[in-house]
Amino acid sequence: MKQTRRKLRFGVGRCAANVLLVLCCVSGHAQQDKVLPDAPQAAALIAADSSSKYDSLARIPSSSDPQPMTPKQKAILAEMGVIDPFNLLTIGGLSAISTADNSASLYGPGVRGWEIQSGVLLTQDMTHEFVGTFLIPSLVHQDPHYHRMPNASLKRRVIHCIDQVFWTQGDNGKGMFNYATVVGSAIDTGISDAYVPYQRTGWIAASERYGVGVATDPLGNLISEFAPDVAHHVNIHVVFVQSLIDQIAREEGAGPQ
Repeated sequence: MKQTRRKLRFGVGRCAANVLLVLCCVSGHAQQDKVLPDAPQAAALIAADSSSKYDSLARIPSSSDPQPMTPKQKAILAEMGVIDPFNLLTIGGLSAISTADNSASLYGPGVRGWEIQSGVLLTQDMTHEFVGTFLIPSLVHQDPHYHRMPNASLKRRVIHCIDQVFWTQGDNGKGMFNYATVVGSAIDTGISDAYVPYQRTGWIAASERYGVGVATDPLGNLISEFAPDVAHHVNIHVVFVQSLIDQIAREEGAGPQ
C-alpha cells in the first residue's frame, strides 16, 4: 500500500509539473505575441483594466481593488463553486475513470462503486467550499477570491501563486494570513475522517493528507493565474481545468488505503 501511495503522489507531482510547464510556456508565448504599446497607450490600457467592473461572485475577479463581501455573498459563491456544471462533470468523470481503472477498488465495481466515489468527492467539495469560501472568510473578514497579477513578470506571478497559500487579501484589501487555506484544510481533513470510507485514521494519516492538500494548493493558484491567459489562445474553460486539478488532489488524499 505504501508503494501505491508513493506512485500516486509521484503521478500527481508529475501532473503538476507538466501543467505548470504548459501554462508557463503558453503564457510566455502569449506575452511575446503582444505588440508592446508606447507609454501613453500602456497607461490607457492599465486604466481601462483597473476600471473594469468587479464581479464579487466571479471565481476569478477582474480587479484586486478591495470589494468587501457580505457573508451571504460568500455563501452564494461557495454554492456556485459546488453546483458549477463543470465541477460536477469533473467529479463524475474522475470517479468513472477511477472505477473503470480499478475494478478491485474498495468502493466497489460498476455503477455502485462510481456512485459511492462520486458521493465522497462531492461531499468533500461541499465541505471545502463551506469552510474555505464561506465560514472562515466570514469569521475573519477574508476575501475568498484569488487575485491575479496579469501585468507582473512570469517569475513574480509564480511566486505569487505559492505565497498566496499562506498570505492573501482581506475584505479591506490589506494583506492577511490565509486562514481559509491553512486552517480550513485542517478542518476539512478532520471532518473527512467521519465520512470518507476505507481511509486510515489517526494523527499521522491525517497529517499526511493535510500535507498533500497544502502542497497541491499552489497548483490551483497556477490555474487561476495563468489559465485566463491561455484561454485567449486555446478554447478551454478555466473552472473546468481548476476543478480537474482540485479533484485529482482531493481524490489522492481520499483514496482507499
